[in-house]
Amino acid sequence: MKCIYCNNEKLYKLKSAQFKCSKCKKKFSPKRVEKDLSIIESFCENLSINQTSKKLSINYVSVKNRYELFRRLIANHLEESYRDKTVIEYDEYIYLPKSKKKIKENIFDAQNFLTFHYEDKVYNLLMTKLNIHKNQFLDDGVGDAYFKEFSKFMMYNKISKTQKRENIITKFWLFFEDSILKYKGIKDENFFYYLKEIEFKFNYEFEEQIEILIDLYLPLNT
Repeated sequence: MKCIYCNNEKLYKLKSAQFKCSKCKKKFSPKRVEKDLSIIESFCENLSINQTSKKLSINYVSVKNRYELFRRLIANHLEESYRDKTVIEYDEYIYLPKSKKKIKENIFDAQNFLTFHYEDKVYNLLMTKLNIHKNQFLDDGVGDAYFKEFSKFMMYNKISKTQKRENIITKFWLFFEDSILKYKGIKDENFFYYLKEIEFKFNYEFEEQIEILIDLYLPLNT
């Protein structure tokens, strides 16, 4: 066993069953680390909170709290990773769940984000939601007119700078649409974190995801 903080191999076992590193002097619990590693692996396997809770026999709330923390850590990591990168191309995407697409007024509930291609990865910038204008347009009785004009705008004035129709950005959008289906009833204030989770899983292979999450999470929570 190595120290989870500095990879030093010389550890001391304490009476509390924890281990203390001879180099960095930090302590950690092997049992807790093992549990956390199992939750990280389940998260990267796309298991739901309920599935992970049952599989590992861990309290649902404990798993939920870890999943939420993973998403926050991932979002911060992606923001840092994107900093100062050269953008190759970008395009705009408007997401609306299929269940809402049949009612035109639901366009106000759409999530709008820009997807940037850099190196061999994508980065997403969440835009302001249209629903901040919803009540104003409906109260003024111009909801129908707005919807028609907005539809035309999206058809002819879409923000875009892509080199070809099929590219890494469109691949991400397909991946996003498929991935988001497993989540039910995402609150607006949490959508950003789910978007970033999907971005993370698109950008990195399974083993890379686990390695990154271990580096982000374990030093903070052992």
